[in-house]
Formats: sequence, structure tokens, C-alpha cells
Amino acid sequence: MRTRFLTLLLLLGSLCLSSTSQAAAWSAWPQTGSAKLTWAFLDVYNSQLRTPSGKYQPGVWPQALIIDYLRDISSQDLTEATSDQWKALGLLDEANQHQWLQKVQAIWPDVSAGSQITFLADKQGGQFYYLASNNKNGAPVPIGPRFDASFRDAFLAIWLSPSTQYPQLRKGLIGAR
Repeated sequence: MRTRFLTLLLLLGSLCLSSTSQAAAWSAWPQTGSAKLTWAFLDVYNSQLRTPSGKYQPGVWPQALIIDYLRDISSQDLTEATSDQWKALGLLDEANQHQWLQKVQAIWPDVSAGSQITFLADKQGGQFYYLASNNKNGAPVPIGPRFDASFRDAFLAIWLSPSTQYPQLRKGLIGAR
């Protein structure tokens, strides 16, 4: 019994270290580019895209999209903005979109100025990480479940698709200014 308990503790500890080391890995990758989203004269967030090579190549993984928020935004507003962007891109049917929006609504926190959400994309899909504004000395922590490759592609398309609603932001992120 004691051996099983110790094994479980070691396994949980290694999973925590794995998440932390993944976070440390993407923060060391070079930026492909960065951009600030300003809407109606209000700064909303700074964003950056990072890859191990420092170059953006569509469909080459891993990639980390990091968003540093400059103002308070509710999780409801984040979810609605995501829905609006997916509709504008014409990417998803309503059923799939509704399911994904429910999942992100459940895991995304209300953000405040200084907080960060990162989407770490890999071949299989992706994972969200969160760093609260009052935890700047800590490492981002995983939030929610992993998402599949279809979600990964739809989510990143908001910023990286040639059809994005924010072409200047895209240019900045992919280093094509």
C-alpha cells in the first residue's frame, strides 16, 4: 500500500515538473514576432508568437501564442470575442463551435491587466496555460484539458490565418512587417 502511494506521489510530481518544464521551454524560444491589439483607441493586449527556430512556418509545431493582457476582460467577453472571430473566418459549424466555446468558457479565467494566457500548440493539439497578474515570479500553469488538432487550427487561425480580421497583428506575429 505504501509503495503504491509513493509511486502515485512520484508520478504526480513528475507531471507537475513536466508542465513547468514545458512552460520554461517555450519562454526560452525566440520570438517569430509580436504585436499589440488596440481597439477603439484602447490597448487590449500584447501578443507574441514563439517557435523553437524563431521562424513562423504554418503547420510546423510546436508554437506558443502568448497573450499579455493590458486591461481587465471577463471570461464571457473572451469567449464571445473568440466566437465572433470564428464566425468571421467561417471556420466552424455551429455545433462544433458551441462545444468548443463551452469548454473554453469553463476554463478561461477573468483576466486582469498583467495576466497572461498562452496556447502551446503541438502536433496533437494544444494546451492553455495561465499566469495571474499577481504571480509574476511564478510559472504559467496548465488550465483545462488538452484540445485536439482541429481546435488548435481554429484557435490559432484567429491570429495567423491570412483571412484574419487583424492582418497587421498577423504580420507582426509572423515577423512579416
